[in-house]
Amino acid sequence: MKKILLVYTMKGCPHCRDAKKQLYENGIKYVERDIHTYEEEYEQFVKKTDNEFIPAFRIIDGPTKQSTYLAPDRDFDSIEEGVKKIKEILL
Repeated sequence: MKKILLVYTMKGCPHCRDAKKQLYENGIKYVERDIHTYEEEYEQFVKKTDNEFIPAFRIIDGPTKQSTYLAPDRDFDSIEEGVKKIKEILL
């Protein structure tokens, strides 16, 4: 099993829309998680990262089930930088 990218978003969020657009343009597949629909899962993300900003990313390694968490203003300063880090991790 390969790595799975989860993208935590919220309806109406322009930064989330930009992140999804850049992921699409870079050919990166992802699973979108609306923070209101997946509230408990997102709360776990917030506890792990001590960060509530979105869009936020979680990469799950299929075989090991280990997760890498990428939170805005903690792990990246721009959507471009976040997408670049995602590409490095997914390779």
